[in-house]
Amino acid sequence: MSAVVAQSHFIFGLRRGVDNNVCFFDEQTVVFPCGNNCVCYNTVHRHQRFIPGSEKSQGMRALAISANRRYLAVSECGEKATITVFDLQHEQGRKRKVLTAGDVPVQEFVCMAFSPDSKYLIGQTGGPEWMLIFWLWEKQKVLASVKTSNSNNPITQVSFNPYNNMQLCVSGTGVFKLFRYSEGALKQSSFPKVETINFLCHTWMTAERVIAGTDTGRLLVFESGDLRREINTSSQGVQEQPDRQVGTRMIRDTDVDEASTVSRITAILSYSKGFVCSMGPGTVCLFEKTEEDSYRKSRGIKILPDPHSNEMTQADCQEIDTMCISPAEETLAISTDQGQLYSFGLSSVDINKDERAHFEFLSQSFHSKSITGLSVCLWKPLAATSSLDRSVRIWNYETKVLELYKEFQEEAYSVALHPTGLFILVGFSDKLRLMNLVIDDIRSFKEFTVRSCRECAFSHGGHMFAAVNGNVIHIYSVTSFENILNLKGHNGKIRGIEWSLDDSRLVSCGMDGAVYEWNTQTGKRESESVLKSCSYTDVAFSSDCKSILAVGSDLMLKEIQDCQVLREVPADEVAHTAVAVSHSGRVVFTGAASGTIRAIKYPLPIQKDWIMYQAHCGPVTKMVITYDDQFLLTASEDGCLSMWKIIDKEGRGLKSNRQIVHTEEILVTKSDLEEKTQNMLELKMRLEELQMENEYQLRLKDMNYNEKMKEISDKFTQQIKSLQTAQQTMKTEMEKKECEHQESSAEVTVKHSRELKDLETSYSQKLIVEHERHQDLQHQYQRMKEDFEMQRKSAEEHKIQALEELTQSYEAKLQEKTQHLAQYQEEAEQEICGFKEIIKQVEEDEERKIHDIQIKYEKKLHTVKETNTNLKGETGIMAQKFHSLQRQIEDRGSDINKLKQERQRLLGLIRSLESDIEDLKRQIAGHEKTNQDKIKNSCLC
Repeated sequence: MSAVVAQSHFIFGLRRGVDNNVCFFDEQTVVFPCGNNCVCYNTVHRHQRFIPGSEKSQGMRALAISANRRYLAVSECGEKATITVFDLQHEQGRKRKVLTAGDVPVQEFVCMAFSPDSKYLIGQTGGPEWMLIFWLWEKQKVLASVKTSNSNNPITQVSFNPYNNMQLCVSGTGVFKLFRYSEGALKQSSFPKVETINFLCHTWMTAERVIAGTDTGRLLVFESGDLRREINTSSQGVQEQPDRQVGTRMIRDTDVDEASTVSRITAILSYSKGFVCSMGPGTVCLFEKTEEDSYRKSRGIKILPDPHSNEMTQADCQEIDTMCISPAEETLAISTDQGQLYSFGLSSVDINKDERAHFEFLSQSFHSKSITGLSVCLWKPLAATSSLDRSVRIWNYETKVLELYKEFQEEAYSVALHPTGLFILVGFSDKLRLMNLVIDDIRSFKEFTVRSCRECAFSHGGHMFAAVNGNVIHIYSVTSFENILNLKGHNGKIRGIEWSLDDSRLVSCGMDGAVYEWNTQTGKRESESVLKSCSYTDVAFSSDCKSILAVGSDLMLKEIQDCQVLREVPADEVAHTAVAVSHSGRVVFTGAASGTIRAIKYPLPIQKDWIMYQAHCGPVTKMVITYDDQFLLTASEDGCLSMWKIIDKEGRGLKSNRQIVHTEEILVTKSDLEEKTQNMLELKMRLEELQMENEYQLRLKDMNYNEKMKEISDKFTQQIKSLQTAQQTMKTEMEKKECEHQESSAEVTVKHSRELKDLETSYSQKLIVEHERHQDLQHQYQRMKEDFEMQRKSAEEHKIQALEELTQSYEAKLQEKTQHLAQYQEEAEQEICGFKEIIKQVEEDEERKIHDIQIKYEKKLHTVKETNTNLKGETGIMAQKFHSLQRQIEDRGSDINKLKQERQRLLGLIRSLESDIEDLKRQIAGHEKTNQDKIKNSCLC
């Protein structure tokens, strides 16, 4: 029997909290994160391929796609953050390189960007370091790094200049910096004063211009890194101008901290005609460039309110996280903070300028919060999900579309589909509601007083359903709506229930560590297994319903039969949270708290033997296998619904023992049917009226066109006649000109022939003269050649004779030198023997001297050692004296400090006395002056 595996088939959802979480691969394919995967979704063929995340990853943080749309960079958190670069042109998204920050401890890269030539990559680390790292990514080489901010000012976006791959831009809270890579380092090239501005996004418009958006709704224009002006985005000014011209004004650095009333600008993107930016919740505006080097607001695009919500919807209040434009600029795609994807056709902007533009779902609406319930039915390929976002959704897992959804006032805790697929059971905080799935709505028709129902399930026959209320299971009849049984026994909250195939038994598990098997006819417990140290999270029957499989907090998958644990399969440090058993009995699937899915053979192995798949980025809350064993559906706290195709190793689907036939019937209420019939009749009448009106309008247009054609034909007939007359006159003039041209041409020909004859005569005479001159030069050359030959022969003879004489003389000298060399060699040998004797005598003398010197210095060493011993004793005595002197010095220092204080006191007293003396002198001078005045007055008297 071949092993059974799961293959990723389709996934519904979008992972939030990832920077730049949607981008275009080509005109039809978008890339976005979902669960622990990156999904490449073809919007035309509705096909997905998956790039799984790393096994030990703690979550994706950012995406970046290269300018050539070939490479995708994925940032993942962890003890040591990594950036993985994938090749999107490869069918499976082949992993190319894994980049790290080297020896720098980095936990996350918050944003990234590729260079225009796709050779370089920059990554911005998180706080408190906030380092910008510059890679040559194909060689995994860090070229440079620089600190871009402090711990209080986070960075929101980094980018390359699209016209220069050596220039970068970094923006964030109080940060707007341009860097240039040169000489192996990143150097800041601009220093604008923007400490009070919170930048949320920016985009390059030209090689020198950058437009940045702020949290106060301002669009600031930077030229060469300097703040130059602000684009006015006020809606009032736009409405007053018919062409929606948006002016720009010059601003000073002191104007930077002025507040604006416009909403936050969270995303901005440039394209060939201008730029696109978000203007508050649910709104995107298109700005086009004008001839005055300014920008005008050409169009606003909104997210429409949700028609499926019972209350004032929040769909149009979503904040836009990311925007991207397809390569041919045909489509604009956006992602929101509520995990939704929208698109808008830019080609329709110019065509339908008068109509209000709005976004459409890129694929379909997704859950925005944790999925709490998941159920499938027998008759239809439908799956129902409930979520804490207060919605219930019906998915078709064959066509991969969202068939139906509705939002409610309360959070939906659980959901169960009736086997027919026509009814649904939903547990809310106040009541349990049984609803009809009609053609375009989910309508409640019966309510049960079961509060906060966290688990509910229909029986396989569809005639009963079980609902959990705390630690009690209520069993109701679907036909009479009566409470048949209340199953009590659990001491803690019940976390999982499942019916047996014949509906005669029900198994439940709870947080109290109990797994109970109930008889649904009598309400009694048939078997039980209690392990108080384990908090169970899910339970399931085996395919033959003879044993029970349960998972819980003790990291074990248990198989229980007759109140005994038959087998246990341990997990890898991560608890199982959900379990599902195939109807063929060949495989068991479990979901883990880390979001992974495991396929385990059945019967269960003794050792750890399973296949693990990367699925979600949060704990798996629910798992279910379709009745035909073709699909595994998994839901998670991350709000994603994942579909897996169950196949064997050869790629074949599993064979089911049961023949499953899906029906296409749906429920329609009588009032809806009558209303639709009435609408059809009204539309039919309206269509007939429009046809008659169109025919009348066509006849009128035909008459108008015939009249216009007659006028135009008459007009063109007159023009043709006038043109023919003009053509005739021009033809006559052309014939006249042609005759004149022939006459002048004949004259020129005769003149040219005469000139040619004259030239031939003159040049023939010159040629004769030159020939005679050439003959003379030839004779002269022959004579010079003969003279040179004679000189050459005589020179050769002289050279040979001189060579012979030199050879004889040098041979005689060589013989003489050879005799001298032999004589010198004999003398050298004699001298060597003498030198050897001398060396021997010198060595003996030196050895004697060395021995004498050694004896002498050994005696000196002995005396020095004795001297050192004496000095050590003296040193101890001197140390004692030093300590006593140190104490005396300290005492003297304290006396000196006291004297200094006394001196300061006396100086202060002297200063006060001097001031008193000065006062007395002034008084004496005053008295003297007074006495002199008195003397003068007395003299005058």
